[in-house]
Amino acid sequence: MSTNDRIPLYQQIQDYIRHVIASENMKPGDRIPTEKELMDQFHVSKITVANALTGLANEKLIARVPGKGSFVAEEADFSPGAQPSASSLRGKERTLASGMIGVIMPTIHDYFAMRLIEGIEQALNDEGYRSMIMLTDGKLDKEKDAIKDLKALGAEGLLIFPIDEENYNEEILGMKLSGFPFVLIDRYLPGVETHYIAADGRRGTRLAVEHLWELGHRDIAICSDSPLQTVTVQERIEGYIDALKDKGALINPAHMITDFKPLNVLKDAEAHPLYRYIRNRMVTAYISLNGRLGVQIYQMAKQAGLSVPEDVSIVSFDDPTSIVEEFSIFTHVKQFERDMGYQAAGKLLEVLRGTGEAKSYSKMLIEPELVIRQTSGGVPRT
Repeated sequence: MSTNDRIPLYQQIQDYIRHVIASENMKPGDRIPTEKELMDQFHVSKITVANALTGLANEKLIARVPGKGSFVAEEADFSPGAQPSASSLRGKERTLASGMIGVIMPTIHDYFAMRLIEGIEQALNDEGYRSMIMLTDGKLDKEKDAIKDLKALGAEGLLIFPIDEENYNEEILGMKLSGFPFVLIDRYLPGVETHYIAADGRRGTRLAVEHLWELGHRDIAICSDSPLQTVTVQERIEGYIDALKDKGALINPAHMITDFKPLNVLKDAEAHPLYRYIRNRMVTAYISLNGRLGVQIYQMAKQAGLSVPEDVSIVSFDDPTSIVEEFSIFTHVKQFERDMGYQAAGKLLEVLRGTGEAKSYSKMLIEPELVIRQTSGGVPRT
């Protein structure tokens, strides 16, 4: 891949126009190439050209006149016959930045995502930035497209909650190589240094195991409906194993339930392998690695005629049922999602401003907390 290939198309167009203005000694009021000419030359869509020209207009380099075209602006500051240096362009771009940060999430269907975004929005608003959120539906191609689109729309940096995927997104690797600012949230790429922030998953499952152990539970399952063993899932399972080993317990692989698809419709529950596991009372307690699955385990237990927590206990990562924490019914591992979002946005803005050590990457782990509510109780009497 050439260096030019790694430069976003909208930026290539902007660099070309800067070069034309400087090399042809254009004056304020001179007309620059038309949108059609730029589309043909760079083989791009009209929206890509429009985004490039909008960025130049925001920099006060050109003025766009509806129905007539784009012209060198009165405020344009180029010395006659000379192209500006890369450093002066970077300074100009920083001064006249878009003020937009891209946020890429798999979904926003749960309170974890909502609270995370609340934290991001607060941090950006405090500093006069705005966000543009794109959802990937957990699909790698959509994640790649979202990165390209947000960069083309002029995002200064990206906050990315990566999808569950075995293969690295080369767009993320490309941003690392090109120095484009981004921060990963909740997950990271093993072996690839980047800025990222997450809750301490090992500590979270340890807290859950210790709580259930103190209540007398010895048969404790850990459940994940993630289609792949992501780094986040692996770390939480490692915490679960370490906590049981510390108790002197034997590790039962059958109690690590991860090889199943998410339940989409509750009426299909009885055909689900997890439902049969719950109905047959294979364990007395479940640790769910996300809030949505925690609710499904609760619903399947009810459908199997079991009571929570009298017959089965549930500890969920994240609070799945209440936007007001005091009214939650679920015992859960609190990951401080708002703080996570706030700190992630703060780190990205720090990177954009060039503060801190430029060559070092920040790995931030948030200490989780166990919140005890109504879904965990003592071992049921036999």
